[in-house]
Amino acid sequence: MTDFNLNALASATRTAWKTLKRSSHAQRNAVLAAIADTLIARSAAIATANADDLATSAAAGLDSAMLDRLRLDAPRISALADDVRALIDLPDPLAVCFDQRVLANGLMRHRRRVPIGVLGVIYESRPNVSIDVAALAIKSGNAAVLRGGKESLRSNLALVACVHDVLRAAGLPADCISLIPSSDRRHVLELLTLDASVDLIIPRGGAALHAFCREHARMPVITGGIGICHLYIDEHADLARVVPVIGNAKVQRPTVCNALDTVLVQRSVAAQVVPDIVRTLAAAGVFFRVDPEAFALLAGVIAETDLRARFTAAGPEDFDTEWLSLVLGIKIVGDLDDAIAHIDAHSSGHSDGILTDDRERARDFLERVDSAAVYWNASTRFTDGGQLGLGAEVAVSTQRIHARGPMGLEELTSYKWVIEGAYHTRR
Repeated sequence: MTDFNLNALASATRTAWKTLKRSSHAQRNAVLAAIADTLIARSAAIATANADDLATSAAAGLDSAMLDRLRLDAPRISALADDVRALIDLPDPLAVCFDQRVLANGLMRHRRRVPIGVLGVIYESRPNVSIDVAALAIKSGNAAVLRGGKESLRSNLALVACVHDVLRAAGLPADCISLIPSSDRRHVLELLTLDASVDLIIPRGGAALHAFCREHARMPVITGGIGICHLYIDEHADLARVVPVIGNAKVQRPTVCNALDTVLVQRSVAAQVVPDIVRTLAAAGVFFRVDPEAFALLAGVIAETDLRARFTAAGPEDFDTEWLSLVLGIKIVGDLDDAIAHIDAHSSGHSDGILTDDRERARDFLERVDSAAVYWNASTRFTDGGQLGLGAEVAVSTQRIHARGPMGLEELTSYKWVIEGAYHTRR
């Protein structure tokens, strides 16, 4: 469908937002509960729409990583409904007043949390984003214009139909959450020009999409979600416990932005731990890009016939690649300074961590590494709104302003100054 008016759609969304932002916290929570119930009730229909998207995308040659992101079967729909319900128990992000003060002249002032307004969210493949964004937006009093990828259009239409039906039943305008019902790329550019209706653009995709949005948007843009993630194994790590963490970070779900891309290993323990890492992860289907020093350490492992094909010498771009698949880079470093220098040069600023039992080295790493999420003795897979207690996320921001890391409810608010006087005038 291309014969629709995007300007009118966005304008209607802004009008609907003016009603939504006046709704009560109880009303918004009731909507979330109904959305969760509707997802379960319509699970079979949603899965059927998704199966059509999967079939079309597979025939078009979409790779396995993208197909995994696109898949929305019954267990994932159930988990999506659970994520929506988890938001209900979180406090109202708009019921927050802070920085209260009585000035010397008797004026009383404070700051009050308010919704940002209308969010324009552009994303690819993952149809669950439609519900994540809709639920977070509704809970925080925001409206949203959604533009999913062409490969997930049927899935997104089925999901947003659930939201629309619930909003109408609750007496709220369905246009609070709008979906661009077309995969035509020209609508992305048009959306970026609608600053009279849309307050913030959040692109969830690759570097090219982010650059395009920053170049063309007339409203602010928050970018993130590209993860080139690292874990550094320090010489003081508990070597018996690091392999499960590396395996979880790489294998548990390799197609997402917080999956591990490169493991850095301190030279003095590399001979002990690197062979264990590759044997364990190779059994899980992982392929490796290794630097020359790691290659030398792995001569015995590589000589094993069934593993030889899994090792490739790391090329110039390999340590700058977000793999989104079962590929792991391995590099040997001299010390903590070398590890941090590598992360500074190659990380996307998403999620990076250290494995060590040395508290001072851990603190040094956490202080010096300037990523949105930094870890000590944990998998990078926890950079996720649900895992960090936010309920869900709209995106993972790697910027340094307003919102950083998983963008949950608070990150979807701004504030306004409220000043109360007694007919004060300024001298």
